[in-house]
Parts: sequence; structure tokens; C-alpha cells
Amino acid sequence: MAKRGANNSSGANLGFEETLWQTANKLLPFMDAAEYKHVVLGLIFLKYISDSFEEHHNQLLKDPLADPEDRDEYTAANIFWVPSSARWNYLQGKAHTPEIGKLIDEAMAAIEKDNKTLKNILPGNYARQDLDKAKLGELVDLIGTIGLGERENRSKDILGRVYEYFLGKFASAEGKLGGQFYTPRCVVQLLVAMLAPVPGKRIFDPCCGSGGMFVQSEKFVEDHGGKIGDIAIYGQESNPTTWRLAKMNLAIRGIEADLGSENGDSFLKDLHKDRQFDFVIANPPFNMKDWGGDQLTKDPRWQYGIPPKGNANYAWIQHFLWHLAPDGLAGFVLANGSMSSQQSGEGAIRQAIIEADLVDCMVALPGNLFYSTSIPACLWFLSCGKNNGRYRDRRGETLFIDARALGEMTDRVHRELTEDDVAKIAGTYHAWRGAKNAGEYHDTPGFCKSVTTEEIARQSHVLTPGRYVGMATKDDEDDEPFEDKMRRLTKDLYAQFEESARLEKEIKANLKKLGFCDER
Repeated sequence: MAKRGANNSSGANLGFEETLWQTANKLLPFMDAAEYKHVVLGLIFLKYISDSFEEHHNQLLKDPLADPEDRDEYTAANIFWVPSSARWNYLQGKAHTPEIGKLIDEAMAAIEKDNKTLKNILPGNYARQDLDKAKLGELVDLIGTIGLGERENRSKDILGRVYEYFLGKFASAEGKLGGQFYTPRCVVQLLVAMLAPVPGKRIFDPCCGSGGMFVQSEKFVEDHGGKIGDIAIYGQESNPTTWRLAKMNLAIRGIEADLGSENGDSFLKDLHKDRQFDFVIANPPFNMKDWGGDQLTKDPRWQYGIPPKGNANYAWIQHFLWHLAPDGLAGFVLANGSMSSQQSGEGAIRQAIIEADLVDCMVALPGNLFYSTSIPACLWFLSCGKNNGRYRDRRGETLFIDARALGEMTDRVHRELTEDDVAKIAGTYHAWRGAKNAGEYHDTPGFCKSVTTEEIARQSHVLTPGRYVGMATKDDEDDEPFEDKMRRLTKDLYAQFEESARLEKEIKANLKKLGFCDER
């Protein structure tokens, strides 16, 4: 992954990924990738809260009336109390001693003891015999160079970003990826901006990953005059390490959430099965094959048809709908194939959902947004209350937005939606819905169109925006000079050539491991 400038306001890249990878290469021969990921995330969290503590500690030192060692001074400022033996400076000073693993374990235990919201969340077992203490010391030194708790980094979902990095880089080393992709921050911002959660409502993510959706939802409420805690947060996550990561990520920000008493599979062990929510927001694993469909053929959630056993996309969609309140709104990411697939009954399920008038808006996203996959993705918005009185009556209508031309390349292979892009897409949706002060909606050729359910039926119930929005008119096109456009397109093309070559090399390597390599 190429580095990008540390001043990138999105926080998508913090500049230390390559160094982490180099350290991983030193440690990976001694442990598997999944375990290394767990070790690093615990240390990242410890460094994060220690940095925040030290910053506040230094402020208190300047106040003659304050006691820098008074625990209440920190809890009053919503900052975790870090005992002296758990502070990063102390641990880094012991990084190259044989007892560093034991000291880290003791630090984690001490922090949990003094901060009840972190009980049973933090990782341990750094003192185990098979964890090379010299390599662990090197890792402590490396993380010590990163200013995780600095004020400018606190809004960047750093734990989530580090998790994204590991999902991508360690996928092949772990031997599986399972369609799980960290949601880029710009996509989360777009989802939240379009859902526009309001105080007093309940929001749910049944595959919450590192909790980034919740972080941005709370930020949205704060930016619109509310405060942390004004929305009730519920979630679920199947991976135990990721579940703890989400708990840590939310705890850092003082966000209370019900993520269940343990990790759990949303299909086979729905921890919130009797609850409905005002908002559902999610990025479920793309095209997941082994999701337990053969055990759930008679599940009451399948109100629009039994989803295929070999692909969970339409199981997720119906799971979201099952948990949606009568006036609720769901916004989620899926692979583009979900908009048009006709195989294994998916077309019939999609038709039933369309005929039930649940599809409010579809957004085609630009390519190259996700760090760990080149699979093109889209956003679905399903509404159970198209005529709930809050917005105009939209029954029998669906908005299609084709945003594939938006975004900016941030390096040779990665694209991000800008703040203006997010505002344009979300603003179009709010204007179409008739939101207060959102302006008047107009169809824009090549970008957006409001379509009736009858028109969708004439397109065989395919939901791909490109089928409906048409081509941009000359007035809507950029006035980009031909030479500049050719330079830009050529650069993008060569970047895609490089990515293709990398994927080809990776596929050949995997085939060779399986004994199917053609040496020609």
C-alpha cells in the first residue's frame, strides 16, 4: 500500500502502514498473521489512551489548583485513567527487557480494573512463551513513534484504519478474507449523511466490524446540534477479536453501545432478534458463501424468498428489513451484482422487495474505493415509511444516483469521495425526499433520476442506476482539456494494469501452492 501524506484530512492513511508491514515481516515467521494482528491492535489501543492521558496530564501540570494524579480530573474530562505502570513512557522504557510481555499484561489488567467500561475487553497474554520478547520490544518502539492520541488524529478512527490495513495485507497470509472489507471513511460518511440519524432514535449494525459506522453516526448528530449519547446504538459482530476492537473503539470516544454480551453470528445467533430499529447501517461481507443457509431454510426472516445457500447478499438484505421499524430506514453497502443478479432466486427476491415498495434509493459508487478489494460496490437504501409524514409521499418512486464519475484518486490505485461529493450525493437524496431546506430536486442526465416502480418492472427489476439516469448532456460534462483528460485516463489505465499484474501473480502463487501451477 502506497503511502499518502499525513495531512490527508480523511485519515484514510496515516503514513505508518509500510513500517508496520516491515515489522510484521520480522514477526510473522514466529506467529500466524491473525495472532499478530491481535497483538498489534492491543498495543495501538494502549498507546492511544496513554497519549490522550498524557496530553491531559500535561495540561493539569500547568494548573496550580489541579492535581495531575487525581483520577477524577480525567474521568470528568471523559479520559481514561491510566495507572503509572501502564503509561506508554514507562512501558517503552522497559521494551527491551525480558519482562516486557508481563508488564504489558499487567498494564492491560490495571487499566481494566480502573475503567469499568473496559472490563473483559482488552487483550492479554503478551507474556506467553511463544511470543518473542525481543521482537515485541521492537514493536513497542515502532508504535511509540506514532502520535495516536494527538488531538489531530482523534477523529480519524485510527483503530479502524489499522484494522483495514491488516485485513488487506494479512488476507493472503491468513488464508481467507471471506468478503470482509473495512468500509472506507468516505463511504461511511456518505451512508450516515444520507440516513441523517436524529436524536432519540435507535441505530443498528449487525456486522459492525470495528464500529466505524457508529463513530460517524455520533459525529453526525454532534455536528447537527446533538451530543454523544443522543442516539441509542446496537450492534453485533461475529469475529471475537473484531468485537473487542469495536468495544475499544467506542470506549475511547465515550460512546455507549449494546454490542451483545459476546460476539455472535447474526444469522445463526441473532443477539437482537426481538428488536426493531429506526436506522440500520451496515457493510456486510460481500458475496459470502458459507453463511449457514442450509440450516435456515424455514427462518421467518425470509419474507421475500429463501436466499441462496451459496451467497448471503439477499439474506443480509432480509435480515436488515426484519430489524427495521415500521417507519425505519436502512442504508448499506453491497457488491454491484446484488442489483442485477438473477441466479438462485435472487432476481425473484429483489422483485418482491421492489413490489413491496421498499427501495428508496440506489447509488452506484466509483471503483477503487475499498483498500482490500477491487469489487465494485453500491449503496442500497430501503424505507418502510415512504409516506410517514416526515418527508414527502414517495410511494411508487425510487431515486437512482450514478456516482461512478465522482471521487479523486489519492494514489495510483485508490479513490476517495471528497466532502463535496458526499454533499452532492446526500443533498440530491434529501432534495428528492423533500427534506426541509434541501432545495428543489431535478433529474440530472448521467447522474440522477426519479423512477416509478412500473419503469423498474419494465427493466426486469434490475436496480443498476446506469440503466435509468441516461447519459450526461454536453453542459453537464467537465470542460477538461483533451490532453489533460488523456493524461488522467492513461494514468488510471496504467494503475489498473499494475493491479491486474499483481492479482495475476497472486493467483498463480495460490495455484502453485495447490499444485495446479502450469509452468509454461
